[in-house]
Amino acid sequence: MTETLQEIKREYEGDESRPLASYARVLAVYGGAVGALLAAAKLTGHKCPEKIKVMDLMLMGLFTHRLSRTLAKDPVTSPIRAPFTRYEGVSGPAELKEQVRGHGLQHAVGELLTCPFCLSQWIATGYAAGTVFFPRVTRLAGATMAAVAMSDWLQLAYARLMKAAG
Repeated sequence: MTETLQEIKREYEGDESRPLASYARVLAVYGGAVGALLAAAKLTGHKCPEKIKVMDLMLMGLFTHRLSRTLAKDPVTSPIRAPFTRYEGVSGPAELKEQVRGHGLQHAVGELLTCPFCLSQWIATGYAAGTVFFPRVTRLAGATMAAVAMSDWLQLAYARLMKAAG
């Protein structure tokens, strides 16, 4: 079995070195967290919503978008990423460019923490769990981050208009 897994790894990687075992560990943590949340909901009698309203889906989407960018790119959250990355500079308005460093689990976690697209799955899952266990607080958090996302887009639009006018 070990030889078969090593062969799959070699064939997948080619000339590159990819932390497949570490990715599997990260996936196991995600799967374990989802399983624990489902078990906790069952044990405590919390139920999933019968249906998800369009406004709730929009809040969830905006919350997920904004929080994933905040965690992956914001200068203020760089201490969370620092054990896994190296600062390289600025990549956009209020966003940093960082290089993932290390090997194995350090590298895999670094890739997760610097990728807003990768973080989105985790954040949306957390938001969904929040709607089951703490719906009012979750909606408030969703509305807050939605307002921040809309503000970001307005700030960028304003800057573009000012540049065009000047």
